[in-house]
Amino acid sequence: MRATDVMTTSVLFAHPDTTVQEAAKTLAENHISGMPVIDDKGALVGMITEGDLLHRAEIGTGVGKRAWWLEFLASTRELAHGYVREHSHKVGDLMTTDVVSVTEDTPVAQIAEMLERHRIKRVPVLKGGKVTGLVSRANLIRALASAVPDAVPSVAPEDESIRDAIVTALKDARWSLSREDVLVTHGVVHLWGIVTSEEERKAIRVAAENVPGVKEVSSHLEYPVTLPAM
Repeated sequence: MRATDVMTTSVLFAHPDTTVQEAAKTLAENHISGMPVIDDKGALVGMITEGDLLHRAEIGTGVGKRAWWLEFLASTRELAHGYVREHSHKVGDLMTTDVVSVTEDTPVAQIAEMLERHRIKRVPVLKGGKVTGLVSRANLIRALASAVPDAVPSVAPEDESIRDAIVTALKDARWSLSREDVLVTHGVVHLWGIVTSEEERKAIRVAAENVPGVKEVSSHLEYPVTLPAM
């Protein structure tokens, strides 16, 4: 399997001039923990993550006044850097600029090693310098859960055709799934994603079952997580 076989293609982006509040709202409302930052030409210039927004003066999570000996040991550069991260309102001041990325042809085994080595949760996928998708730990776990034991770890052309046909069959429905939510291994279809009713779950399953070449449909569709009222 390669990056293109498992990556998320519905990517949300930030711009260096995006405000911290706008970025935080995007992450929270879409239940994601990070997103690429692109410039006016669409080139990748950084990543903004929950970790970058963790210490903020607005919500009282800033480092605050340190013990005198920590202030003494810290360089002015470190202190200034911390101040910017706590008080700047622009994503460009907080984002990580040393971004680890892959291409669409990068093997998933290599991606897994990179995620572990760099202790990151996701990598952007580039083609011609532009972001075409993201591969996260969750994408790799889905691929593992959908794999056939002892099967050759590659995506057959017929499986890709089935996958594309299912996505096409669902594209005009309000309950459609994105490409990364449909994985096919040797004719066995695995469906992932969020539904809001049992009727939606059945409709998606039926659409998949009606695609020629499908041997079996395994549904992993879930209802949205709701938090209890406080």
